[in-house]
Amino acid sequence: MNPRLHAFLRRTGIAASVASLLAIGALAVETHRMGPLQSTDAEALSVTVLDRRDQLLRAYTTADGKWRLPVASADVDPIYIKMLLAFEDRRFHLHRGVDPLSYLRITTEVLRYRRLISGGSTLTMQVARLIDGHHDNTARGKLRQMIRAVQLETRLTKTEILDLYLKLAPFGGNIEGARAASLAYFGKEPRRLSHAEAALLVALPQSPNARRPDRHGEAARRARDKVLRHAVDMGVISADELVRALRDPVPSERKTPPQLAAHLADAEVELNPGRAVHRTTLDVRMQASLEDLAREHARMLGQGLSTAIVVVDHATGEIRAEVGSAGFLDETRQGAVGMARAVRSPGSTLKPLIYGLAFDAGMAHPDTLIEDRPTRFGTYVPKNFDHDWHGTVTIREALAKSLNIPAVKALEAIGPQKLYGRLTTLGITPHLPKDAEPSLAMALGGIGLRATDLAALYAAIARGGSAIALTHRREFRDPAREALPDVRLMSEVAAWYLRDILKNAPPPANARAGQIGYKTGTSYGYRDAWSAGFDGRHTIVAWVGRADGAPVAGLNGRQAAAPLLFDAFHRIAERRTPFSQPPHGVIKGTAADLPPTLRRFRDAREDETHAAYREQPLVIAFPPDRSEIDADPGDGEAITLKADGGRLPLTWLVDGKPLASDPSRREAVLDSIGRGFVKVSVIDAAGRSDRVTVRLK
Repeated sequence: MNPRLHAFLRRTGIAASVASLLAIGALAVETHRMGPLQSTDAEALSVTVLDRRDQLLRAYTTADGKWRLPVASADVDPIYIKMLLAFEDRRFHLHRGVDPLSYLRITTEVLRYRRLISGGSTLTMQVARLIDGHHDNTARGKLRQMIRAVQLETRLTKTEILDLYLKLAPFGGNIEGARAASLAYFGKEPRRLSHAEAALLVALPQSPNARRPDRHGEAARRARDKVLRHAVDMGVISADELVRALRDPVPSERKTPPQLAAHLADAEVELNPGRAVHRTTLDVRMQASLEDLAREHARMLGQGLSTAIVVVDHATGEIRAEVGSAGFLDETRQGAVGMARAVRSPGSTLKPLIYGLAFDAGMAHPDTLIEDRPTRFGTYVPKNFDHDWHGTVTIREALAKSLNIPAVKALEAIGPQKLYGRLTTLGITPHLPKDAEPSLAMALGGIGLRATDLAALYAAIARGGSAIALTHRREFRDPAREALPDVRLMSEVAAWYLRDILKNAPPPANARAGQIGYKTGTSYGYRDAWSAGFDGRHTIVAWVGRADGAPVAGLNGRQAAAPLLFDAFHRIAERRTPFSQPPHGVIKGTAADLPPTLRRFRDAREDETHAAYREQPLVIAFPPDRSEIDADPGDGEAITLKADGGRLPLTWLVDGKPLASDPSRREAVLDSIGRGFVKVSVIDAAGRSDRVTVRLK
């Protein structure tokens, strides 16, 4: 061997041995002084709100103002991981925190030049520096990083260390982590990255503020291209892929983080301040599409107007989208005010429930005739929206045309308290004026409800009368869903009657009829325009108005809200889910085909002792023979028996036993009877009788 080479190797070996011994001693002393590594800061991540598939809806900065989103190596494009390891630490999976080759080189340089010449930090050392918070780029600083890196390697797996880097690496400004950077610079999640995008994410943490693409585009491009060329040298990408990647522009602006479902997200985070991740039932694509629609629709209607949309899957009760305004940041429309859960007057949207209760009580049928004429109800004198009268109409026509007088007559017959009570069975808290009692004004909007309340109501109608609690949460127990164990808003037959009427209501211009059952509503003073509807799968409620409650001349549900409703249905699905088939017990035909008591609606003003009425045969008008009735004595409600014709007084029998009743009336109340088959009989003063058998379930 050449004597000079031999001497050089000998000196180098001695130097390395001395360096190693000195380093080991220094490591021992420094490790004892530093103590264990604390990773509390690494656990402080941005609070996130996710959709039903864990897609990001909204995120919030950490307490120190950083965008630091949850992310793992499985959440990013594999090409980014390959480029990162090739550029930063190609022996990452071989060393135990400190690369021996780099360690020997750094130690030798420090001993020779008495200062740090090159870096040589492993990914583990970089993570240790980020967690430790010490960024001293001196020999002692490097020693501290090595110690912390070794401590990390003894506690965590390689995947866990890599995941920490992906969360904590700086990318300029207050952006930390690969996911936050991808959303900020590319406007997308890092699951699918181009080669140019991946290379930029690799390059930025080395000098995050000096290479910020939104401020220093040329520096960012040079750094990115360096990573790309190194990736070719390491065999990560091909030369052709390099050529294409070099052509890609560097992003020149920073994008705003997602703010979808902002009102719902803010409320959810405020109610559950200790939760880092909030998982919802919303659909991110549907939410984004409907937020765009709400914004476009409000812009078309004019200044100051806002919109709200609620979409419910009525098979499960899960809220799929909830748009609170026409733009969360639109101050001209007071967009920060969430209108999907604001209490407003529902206008005429309660009319279907009123008629549904009348159908259930045996008072009416869709083809029952009812009078639409000027009527005074005590001091209350309602008028139709068009200030006109339509004479004798069917209830089907009255609901389709949203006539006011017939609806108030029906509510007077069933009782405002019953309407109010049925709303509460849905878990709804109706709002009345201070010290006010439920009144006939409820039929025309004299009550306060939310868009989500109307969604629950119309979802129950769409489900055949069976109520279901709505929820936007999917990860923990929601008390609202347990409050409705088995509640029925109305019978399946009554719900089908309503669906049959509402789906044949005239649609807005350029919309197809018969696919969506819907009802519009306009509150007093033109303050709120509503449209609520459903198909066989979804229920949607749309609202238009001003967030401050100011009146808008000419604003009405048919012109302002119905087009929004139909457009929303079109956006969530190209094809409508068909309605269910009619249930057993549905009576079809014209008014002439109905039982006598259902041919014409009788309100409280009519004289039951009219001679022509007395001469009619005695029949039990309700309940029908061999019918099934949902009746739960525990819910505080009773079944009203009704007779038609015959001569007063009447005597009622249940299973052969007299039923306490007012003999001067043609009605009796059946309660506390339990479930099962029941025989109901009625006998008039002339000895004529009628009998039906019903099943209470």
